[in-house]
Amino acid sequence: MNRNILLLSLFLSLTFSCSKSEKKEEVVATESRPNEEITADLPIGDNSQNALDWPGTYFATLPCASCEGIETWVTLKQDGTFVLKTHHMGLNDDLEEIFTGKFTWDESGSVVTLQGLIGNAPGKYKVGENQIWHLDRSGNKIEGDLADRYVLKKQ
Repeated sequence: MNRNILLLSLFLSLTFSCSKSEKKEEVVATESRPNEEITADLPIGDNSQNALDWPGTYFATLPCASCEGIETWVTLKQDGTFVLKTHHMGLNDDLEEIFTGKFTWDESGSVVTLQGLIGNAPGKYKVGENQIWHLDRSGNKIEGDLADRYVLKKQ
C-alpha cells in the first residue's frame, strides 16, 4: 500500500509540475445577448512593454526640411512619464524645446504615444531592444532612403 501511495504521489507531482502557458481571461458581452457574458482565454506573450529594458534616454538627429537636422532626446520613465527635448540645428542654436507629460502603450505593448505634444509632432515611437523608431502621423515606420535616420538609440 505504501508503494502505491508513493507511485501516486510521484505521478501527481509530475503531472502538476509541468508548466502551463499563461492565459488571460477576457469578458465579452455578445450582441445577441448583451446581459450574458462569455469568457475567452487569450494568450499573454512577451512584448516591448513587459520583456524589454525600455526605460531610458534615446537620441538621434532626425531629418529636417528647413534646418540641418533636429537633435531629439526622448526619455521614457518607468512611471509612465516622458521628457522630449528637441533642438533644430542651424535655426536659433540657443533654443531647445522641452515637453514633458505622460505616455501610453498601444494594445500590442510595442508602441508608445507621448500625450499632450504641441504642433505637428506625431509623438509615436515603436519600442525595440535599445532603440525606438520615430513613427509617422499614422503610426507607421518611416520608409525610404532616410529610414535609418528615424531610429533613436538608447544612451
